[in-house]
Amino acid sequence: MTDKRTFDDRDGWIWLDGKLVPWREAEVHVLTHALHYASSVFEGQRAYGGKIFRLTDHSKRLHKSANILGFELPWSVAEIDAACEQVLEANGLVDAYMRPVAWRGSEQMGVTASAAPPHLAIAAWEWGKYFDPALAAKGLKLDIAHYRRPAPYTAPVHSKAAGLYMICTLARQQAELKGLDDALMFDWRGQVAEATGANAFFVRDGVIHTPTPDCFLDGITRRTVIELAQKRGVEVVERAIWPEELESFEQMFLTGSAAEVTFVGAAGPWNFEVGALSRQLAEDYDDLVNGRLPNR
Repeated sequence: MTDKRTFDDRDGWIWLDGKLVPWREAEVHVLTHALHYASSVFEGQRAYGGKIFRLTDHSKRLHKSANILGFELPWSVAEIDAACEQVLEANGLVDAYMRPVAWRGSEQMGVTASAAPPHLAIAAWEWGKYFDPALAAKGLKLDIAHYRRPAPYTAPVHSKAAGLYMICTLARQQAELKGLDDALMFDWRGQVAEATGANAFFVRDGVIHTPTPDCFLDGITRRTVIELAQKRGVEVVERAIWPEELESFEQMFLTGSAAEVTFVGAAGPWNFEVGALSRQLAEDYDDLVNGRLPNR
């Protein structure tokens, strides 16, 4: 059942600038720089069985994202790791989704933000599957997004920056208005890029193909799934993929911390089967994050 509560009115604790505060008191001012100029970066990560999967990788990426946007977080990676674990424990959560977010505050208003120091908050809540399990089991139906992922010379594309998700929100909203589940995005060149919040993979003749992440995030889940496939002896090819090729692929799936491994049944005019290799990798990923595979 979907949780209908708003995210500002809940019981629990949020870590804010070094201390736990009651959930409803974790507030920022309306003149916060991030609200006006998108000077914000974030992470999405999951805890399974009380352990946050690849936590340090996420904390490192948060630091990197902030640096790309021109600000240095005063909390170390180890301190962020510890804060995430503190939030999980304080809220009594075992299986959860977590959202660390860092931003420029209200100390300065204007395009520049050199006098606005960074802030950091970490929240966690129970959150089931990102996509409806019944729909995902059959394979999602994707729209083709109108907007394209920007070129690396036009935006900080390797930062998990809030501003880069505006076109993702618009693309998914348009898809949902059409009765579809999500959208596949191309990049500025017209090559296949990713979905609105997850990386894309394709299967043909037992080989996995995935777009080179040169203008979008090389996701932590993406890298994990590539490792799982390679451990099974499956060839993974990272390369440019053009839309004209999509009709030749047999399977398609998405990966992300929220999406985990999710099957795709159709993207625009192209149809895919939910095949054995996709199912195997979804099972392997589930086993890994739940501690049923080694090298967690």
